[in-house]
Amino acid sequence: MSYEVGFPSERAEKEFLRGLSKAPSKERERILDWFEKLALDPRPPGKNFKFLKGELVVFQYLARFRIREGDWRILYDIDDATRRVILLALRRRSNAYH
Repeated sequence: MSYEVGFPSERAEKEFLRGLSKAPSKERERILDWFEKLALDPRPPGKNFKFLKGELVVFQYLARFRIREGDWRILYDIDDATRRVILLALRRRSNAYH
């Protein structure tokens, strides 16, 4: 059974899409591919997935996971009770954790 992938608010979605528009087209396609991959497995095996240590609050949500795609980081949380992946931010590697 798959997870629903979405944003916690319109503001978070707009911010994510703004970051996505800054990514080169090849990276943009790979970032969008992660939506489907996360729906199937929100904790994918491999080096791209990481559980974040510490607390990183984004839009009043705690970002507990990240996906690495090139110079970009997808920050998100997982609600297993409702089977939902909550996309919080898309940031460049240089300022992903600030």
